[in-house]
Amino acid sequence: MDKYASIVSVLNEACATYGDRPAFANFGKQLTYAEVDRLSTQFANYLLHELKLKKGDRVALMMPNVLQYPIAIFGALRAGLTVVNTNPMYTARELKHQLVDSGASAIVVLENFAHVVAEVVGQTQVKQVILTGVGDMLGFPKGALINFVLRHIKKQVPDYDLPGAIGFREALASGARHTLPDIDIRGHDIAFLQYTGGTTGVAKGAMLTHRNLVANMQQASAWLGTNSKPGHEVIITALPLYHIFALTANGLVFMKFGGLNYLITNPRDMKGFVAELKKIPFTAITGVNTLFNGLLNTPGFDEVDFSHMHLSLGGGMAVQRAVAERWKKVTGVTLVEAYGLTETSPAACMNPMDLADYNGAIGLPIPSTEACVKDDAGQQLPVGEVGELCIRGPQVMAGYWQRPEETAKVIDAEGWLHTGDMAKMDEKGFFYIVDRKKDMILVSGFNVYPNEVEDVIALMPGVLEVAAVGVPDEKSGEAVKVVIVKKDPNLTAEQVKAFCRENLTGYKHPKLVEFRTELPKSNVGKILRRELRDAVKPAA
Repeated sequence: MDKYASIVSVLNEACATYGDRPAFANFGKQLTYAEVDRLSTQFANYLLHELKLKKGDRVALMMPNVLQYPIAIFGALRAGLTVVNTNPMYTARELKHQLVDSGASAIVVLENFAHVVAEVVGQTQVKQVILTGVGDMLGFPKGALINFVLRHIKKQVPDYDLPGAIGFREALASGARHTLPDIDIRGHDIAFLQYTGGTTGVAKGAMLTHRNLVANMQQASAWLGTNSKPGHEVIITALPLYHIFALTANGLVFMKFGGLNYLITNPRDMKGFVAELKKIPFTAITGVNTLFNGLLNTPGFDEVDFSHMHLSLGGGMAVQRAVAERWKKVTGVTLVEAYGLTETSPAACMNPMDLADYNGAIGLPIPSTEACVKDDAGQQLPVGEVGELCIRGPQVMAGYWQRPEETAKVIDAEGWLHTGDMAKMDEKGFFYIVDRKKDMILVSGFNVYPNEVEDVIALMPGVLEVAAVGVPDEKSGEAVKVVIVKKDPNLTAEQVKAFCRENLTGYKHPKLVEFRTELPKSNVGKILRRELRDAVKPAA
């Protein structure tokens, strides 16, 4: 665990060892490790010398998978700063909370989402906005053409007003005039504030240290063992790098191997995604169940060349047996399921790489990781009994940013992280998720917390009471369903959905809206969500 002092140490080694090898690719453009080294250094210099940021200051990144992302991540880390990964699909309300809570001093945003930043930046501590276009790092003429099409033909860049904003390439150019000072980055320094929801509905920043991330990278690397060939791996990175799964499993693990991360900017365009896959001799792919299912149901996917692929890793949500079996049939490679949380950087359990077939388990604890099942009294349960899955290891977060009470709720005195997932262990040490203790809804691998959805809908004048629950959905695993008691008898399901579209990220939108005259409650007045989940009622 102590081989590398920080993520920067891993980056430095990779750049020195694999300098001429491609590190990241997007829209056919490749950046070598030497180029990532140079460009991230320039960005670090800009942050330190031009913005005068100090070690420990926070920088928010609000982009999908484009080449600017790894440059910005490694630049910020090299400068001794903390990266605040921000979902570019956030509404103004969600973005404001994250920027204010983290105290971010700067934000790098793709211009397609700049209008959201413009709406709230004046109410935050952000002193510099850095703007970039999709094509900015793709070279001329391709980059200029892509930017022109997105801005003027497809009209995908809404109007915004951000006086004083600087362009990403301009920031790199100004950083090139400076020399990077020596910055003492230690294992306990916070590398990322990775925001995750909570049962309170308020997103909390998990403090992931350099040691947390380095540990998880080393753990996953050891688990992969000799399956990976240093300097020759090509991994498809379709999950966004702002998601902890792709950040660690793709961005860090394959950087250590000198691999190439092929960034997919818009994986929702399945037809275009499959067309990209046909051009790339990839060796590995990660994703969530819905991504694999979507690919399998896209014409032409069975024509992709899978002869180089040796790793398919599923996480973020349960891998369904039907999807795993079909994946193996089409690709010839077992879809290996892993389990983790934002709070565990993320990997905690993983199935063996040589697994012949899908087994329904989340796997075994990875190296230097302990896992157990506890009852409500905190006592460890024997094999076969169901309780709360608890994890202990060097990848467990330092805690929630500025929320010691919330931290104490999930990390006990013995250092066990209480996951909120109900699980059991078999006699071979494999763990199986049975149910969730929390009421969290998992939509395509993204956490949706009922309280947040309820808090937004409760703002509608026509709503008396509301409860949000997860219901099974073939496409996304689960979907959000809301059950409402009306205050205004004329309130419609479409009005509720329209209100949510204005105030919630897409994956949090209710797919189903049901109206009732009352909600089931306990004797102390707590809404019984489980009764709502178990009841099958027609929905609008």
